[in-house]
Amino acid sequence: MHLPLFFDPLDPSPQLLPARQLESALNHYRDLMRRPNSPIREIRHQPARQAQYAPMPDTVDPTLRQALETRGIAQLYTHQREAFDAIGKGGNAVIVTPTASGKTLCYNLPIWNRLLGDPEARAFYLFPAKALAEDQLAEFNASVEAMGSSIRAFTYDGDTPQDARRAIRERANVVLTNPDMLHAGILPHHTKWAKCFENLRYIVLDELHYYRGVYGSHLANILRRLRRICEFYGSRPQFICCSATIANPKQLAEALTAEPMQLLDNNGAPSGEKYFLFYNPPVVNRQLGIRRSYLHETRRIAMELIEGGQQTLVFANNRLATEVLVTYLKDGCARMPMGPDGVRGYRGGYLPRERREIERRLRDGEIRAVVATNALELGIDIGSLDAVVMAGLSGAIASTWQRAGRAGRRHTASLAVLVASSNPVDQYIIEHPEYFFSQPPETAHINPDNLEILINHLKCAAFELPVRDEEKFGRIQAGQLCGFLAENGLLHRSGDTWHWTSDSYPADAISLRSVSSDNFVVIDETGEAKVIAEVAYTAAPAELHEKAIYLHEARQYQVERLDFANRKAYVRRVECDYFTDAIDYTLVKELEQFDSTAIGSAFARHGEVRVNRQIVGFKKIKFYTNENVGAGQLTLPEQEMHTTAFWLHLPRQFLSQMEGFSAAEKQAALIGLGSAMRAVGALLLMSDPRDLGVSITEDIASSLETWEPDLFLYDNYPGGVGLSAPLHRHHRRLLELASQMLSACACEAGCPSCVGPLGEVGERGKEAARRIVELLLT
Repeated sequence: MHLPLFFDPLDPSPQLLPARQLESALNHYRDLMRRPNSPIREIRHQPARQAQYAPMPDTVDPTLRQALETRGIAQLYTHQREAFDAIGKGGNAVIVTPTASGKTLCYNLPIWNRLLGDPEARAFYLFPAKALAEDQLAEFNASVEAMGSSIRAFTYDGDTPQDARRAIRERANVVLTNPDMLHAGILPHHTKWAKCFENLRYIVLDELHYYRGVYGSHLANILRRLRRICEFYGSRPQFICCSATIANPKQLAEALTAEPMQLLDNNGAPSGEKYFLFYNPPVVNRQLGIRRSYLHETRRIAMELIEGGQQTLVFANNRLATEVLVTYLKDGCARMPMGPDGVRGYRGGYLPRERREIERRLRDGEIRAVVATNALELGIDIGSLDAVVMAGLSGAIASTWQRAGRAGRRHTASLAVLVASSNPVDQYIIEHPEYFFSQPPETAHINPDNLEILINHLKCAAFELPVRDEEKFGRIQAGQLCGFLAENGLLHRSGDTWHWTSDSYPADAISLRSVSSDNFVVIDETGEAKVIAEVAYTAAPAELHEKAIYLHEARQYQVERLDFANRKAYVRRVECDYFTDAIDYTLVKELEQFDSTAIGSAFARHGEVRVNRQIVGFKKIKFYTNENVGAGQLTLPEQEMHTTAFWLHLPRQFLSQMEGFSAAEKQAALIGLGSAMRAVGALLLMSDPRDLGVSITEDIASSLETWEPDLFLYDNYPGGVGLSAPLHRHHRRLLELASQMLSACACEAGCPSCVGPLGEVGERGKEAARRIVELLLT
């Protein structure tokens, strides 16, 4: 594998260096590491790993055994054999091994074996993305064809033609689908699937670690509905779950399925050697702690790899960063033979046909670089990539490893580069590499009993089958909530059973990726009006306000009109050199305390809160330089939600210990501490920092003498999805991590990597924030 040397990061005018072998390049990086203030903070080598094998079980059907041997599989990896044995005994299993370790065969092998002996048996395979289902179908059918078997497998999703759906329901042994289709297209029409449900033997949940937070909370309720329907038809399927490495896979699988699980995590698969490089953009203003733009550094590193002939996958953490990097790389590749078409973006807002075309062209080598969000973290087959460049930590160590694993999937040597942003978590990880490499992976949290999520799925359950008074839906007595739904004209009670009476179709009103539904569609009116994307309801005010620049496939669109009532945004193509960033105002009010723990004279609390948020303006940010080139005011409807929160209550007695700090400096300290705690809280919870909101009340201007502020970290979803309770339970660990972050940051008085920019927290904001944490920990 040939790998180009990067530019010399210590040279202010870097020149392209010639391509060399990987080891030669790494020796150069090691030399750079020895220089003072080197931006290369760590180079970690993972040696190749030899396979650990186990013999093929005697109970495997001879036809299946022969078909596997023709494909070069005469024996199994140890974890594949353990999975076959566990599933063969009738138990539920959760398989946890790294990317590209052969997890697919863990569930395919026992299911093929069962189907060869019982042609009437059925299985559902659930994948979080349609593209992953398509990819797995191709692999499945190749093996079935080698067997010469009549086993029939089909994808069943929103793209499945209507005239094919009936045949699939009648004939398919294996249905590859996704939670969205199961929720809205299968369970509500279970009578058409009667034969399938009567013979349903297996339910496979692939990419289990993906089902956390809101999405996981929805899936747990969908599986509750599925189990009700299976019970109605007299079946009790086994659950087989596969996951990347997280701290609590067994607990998560049991929370999702409500079934006991056997954990199988003894990986026997081989892997090629991998080099992991940590890169921290150089500081350009030490007093303010400002570094070179991490997006610019990502672009430069990616361009070196592309120019060296390396097929490269670049990960960004949000839609805006993805589109900015696509713009930068297309500009850079315009002067190369491949042209700008050699670079593509890939994210959730793209239409299905765009995504599948990109996957195909990436596999075929037609595309040399893709900039993606977490949509390509999953196990979609995109061929053998040489390098992965990550623009910032993904928010969770587990998913960062998942991203790094996308390079070298064919067991070749590969490189993964993590370019740190100024985000406090990125800076903590990049300066404490041992935390990343030795830390147990994070815990995934869900809250299937979130009342808003649960009651919406109870509507769906009642639509599918009548609900009995004594029936439990999760941990909730269903009859109690059915009375509420009856008052709203949705249910009618007959004896001890509740029946759906409304004309509505409840599944259509639920978005699985948010607590509330009502996504906004983006309509391009440049020529003939057409829908180009969808945006979540909660994100729409920030991304689709009037005069916003909406980026899609490196093209700029200006929002002409936001139709809030009909959930539509109308845009036109423009050519401009800036993008927009929204400014919001948030107020949090405590409604009820669930728990309170004394921390000296302060308190750590957990409870229910009301959050009022309004987008009040926007900034215009210039491409490449990140200059603020303009601003505007907005008047958009205020959004209100009830959710759960963890907060610190700081009484006057506590604040009186901060001698020598003015009231304004104390308030600035809380702003800075909130920024740091939000960052490390997201790391602890395996969540995106945007899943946590931060707010401070009361305002110091209310009364200096009686000022007793609360610092809130709230669950950024209506009703909460289980993020605030573990923050309260582990508040000391949260404070310790925040303290380490503040102490390790080299800035003098505050920067974006710890408490926030100096202009926001003032000259003594960082010092005061450190004093607050010291007092809380002593």
